[in-house]
Amino acid sequence: MTDDQPADEPLGPTPGFLVWRLSMKWRVAVDRALAPLGLTHAQYALLASLFGMTRSGTSPTQRELADHAGLEALYVSKLARTLESDGMIKRTRDAQDTRAVRLSLTGQGHETTASAIAVVHELLDRLVAPLGGLEGAEAQEFTRRLRRLLEVPLDMSV
Repeated sequence: MTDDQPADEPLGPTPGFLVWRLSMKWRVAVDRALAPLGLTHAQYALLASLFGMTRSGTSPTQRELADHAGLEALYVSKLARTLESDGMIKRTRDAQDTRAVRLSLTGQGHETTASAIAVVHELLDRLVAPLGGLEGAEAQEFTRRLRRLLEVPLDMSV
């Protein structure tokens, strides 16, 4: 700290700025890695979340998938329509609540998502190599800290 810098002024980039830069860098890397499969990072986030939820026996609604993936429901609806027209997912009206739309992977969607998960897993292992790779102790601690930050409510008055 210099004499002319106030004591309460942060030194260098803030954690928020660094998280934003890292997320943008990783999003671009995932977009590039998935381009050969015809997927974007956002489409991957939806498909991979749906893949995981259906493996546990759930046929989620768009709202449930949005909550699980941390995406806005309207955005999930838009992505789901695109993925349906691409033959990746099937959208069906819920029998008990006709306002709700349930999502499931098609055969093509399942195959593409499994391939995409493998591509992204390999990419993320390379991206966290400075922390010892995905299985490294530093990467696992980093993941724990990120989870703690994600648990902070957006409305701080709660």
